Amino acid sequence: MVLDPRLLERISQSLRTARSSLLPNESPAEGSIEARGEARSTAKDSILARAAELYGSKRGSEDTPPTGFDPAAAALFEALVEGAYLVANADGEFDREERAAFAHVVLTATDGRVSGDQLTALLADLKDQLAADGHDQRVQVVGKTVARPEAQREVLRVAALVAHISGGISEVERATMDRLATSFGLEASIVEAVIGEARALLDG
Repeated sequence: MVLDPRLLERISQSLRTARSSLLPNESPAEGSIEARGEARSTAKDSILARAAELYGSKRGSEDTPPTGFDPAAAALFEALVEGAYLVANADGEFDREERAAFAHVVLTATDGRVSGDQLTALLADLKDQLAADGHDQRVQVVGKTVARPEAQREVLRVAALVAHISGGISEVERATMDRLATSFGLEASIVEAVIGEARALLDG
């Protein structure tokens, strides 16, 4: 499969930038990861980028997390990446080239807030967890991890954009997105809306 560098850049840019509007009556709750990240970054940064900044502060020993590390932000960042990872792996094929493109897009979208080593370690963990637990159980884990509607939609948005690395969203990838939405308790129409939004961003 030949990957288009221009497409990867457009996906990265779309992931880096906050979507134009929240769900009806949504706003980041005071004290939420989205609100805390906004204090450090600009309002134009996506939830992924803001969570990555807080996650990226985790350096060094697991036993002594550094000042500024936020476990809730780490869990959200990992869930955002895992949602996309599950969709990318939905057809059982995720070769070296796709994996490299996936990593490139995430690192570019987060502007180096997460190191290459951190992302490599996270992807290795996700691979092991998927092999041990299977898709359905990992979908449920992501569903339990992400509670706020705007963050849940961001999981789906990231997954929809990343799915375009391999040429668009296949039926099995769409089915995984549907299962993620169900695990969040979201309407099925949200998936269609998110997919349409991703297409509009990449085709525009």
